[in-house]
Amino acid sequence: MDRSARIRQAAQRYTDSNQLAGIEWRIQVAGETLSEGQVGLASPHTGAAIPDQAIYRIYSMTKPVVSVMALIAIEQGLISLFDPLARFNPEFANMQVLSPQGKLEPAARLITIEDLLTHRSGFSYEFLNNCHIAAGYSDIRLCSDGACSLDQVMTKLASQPLAFHPGNEFKYSVSTDALAHILEKVTGRTLQTLLKETIFEPLGMPDTGFSVAKAKRHRIMPMFGEQDFSKIMTPRPAAQQELNPIEVDEMYPSNDANFRRGGHGLFSTLSDYCQFAEMLLSGASRHGQVIISRKTHEMMLQNRIPVEQLPIRIGSLPLAGYGWGLGVRLMLDTGQAMSLTGQGEFGWAGAASTNFWVDPIENMTGVILTQYLGSTLPLIDTMRTASYQMLK
Repeated sequence: MDRSARIRQAAQRYTDSNQLAGIEWRIQVAGETLSEGQVGLASPHTGAAIPDQAIYRIYSMTKPVVSVMALIAIEQGLISLFDPLARFNPEFANMQVLSPQGKLEPAARLITIEDLLTHRSGFSYEFLNNCHIAAGYSDIRLCSDGACSLDQVMTKLASQPLAFHPGNEFKYSVSTDALAHILEKVTGRTLQTLLKETIFEPLGMPDTGFSVAKAKRHRIMPMFGEQDFSKIMTPRPAAQQELNPIEVDEMYPSNDANFRRGGHGLFSTLSDYCQFAEMLLSGASRHGQVIISRKTHEMMLQNRIPVEQLPIRIGSLPLAGYGWGLGVRLMLDTGQAMSLTGQGEFGWAGAASTNFWVDPIENMTGVILTQYLGSTLPLIDTMRTASYQMLK
């Protein structure tokens, strides 16, 4: 069997079985395309094809972009890893920690920018159902209300207790939203403007942003899956996944020019995000435009999670073999990996089943995009395995 056919076959199985709608991907090695394609439809219910330059809600694939912006701000001398969040917003100066047993006590120390980049702040997410502070986040609609400004979200966040003392655990969280808030405070500019001028324009990413122009909205891919975002991490029995159309504009509006977040919110295309992924191979674009310096790039890709806090987890799901650097997961030990990858591979994913990875040793990048909230399918593992097995 032709090994190059396996990537398409892996994707086709999910669309042929009507468990996912449309899937696009591009895998590159040394700047050359190893595999690129699309399968399925934008919507099997209407028969609509995947549009040219389809636009996706990339959810948490926003985080690495904002984290890179933070690294740029560090290079510019605007912030430091050791700076406390409270320096930029005093509302976070006297945080309390709530134990699982219900006891409140003052946080042992202030939350730092390093804590935010490494998800060791003590914050959480409302959809992490195994977390004892998640219900409080849900009660105030911390993430689900897209009409709230970023500043309003921070005021809500500061009113809630931490899940643990800063630095004591890795817990996936709204930390990157707080990081975005800091970036706006130190620059006096909106996150959208910062990202556009510093990352998107230099890399040639014209379709990436926190809103979509009216003339482009017909290119937005429809969403399927779990309507209640708080249920996306709820364990459920393995079953045939159904393509239930859902609306997510309340949390993730496409037409609000003031909407922005650090942990989600960006819209992007396959072509655009591939430019960002390729930049992460070295810190510079293929045309030599330096986004982050060589030394910053090296520091970004060092594990910062102590061994006693490994394996890192998303909720109760362990990411075997992975640590975490400054804004991205890092493969530390392929002897623990549960699917084919490479030593030093890094990247991240989004809640709607989007994913990217970068492998500096193999000079490889991969971006996979679809739109399904709460999928239980091993799409990414399957397609990454199919990509790696092509390497000679």
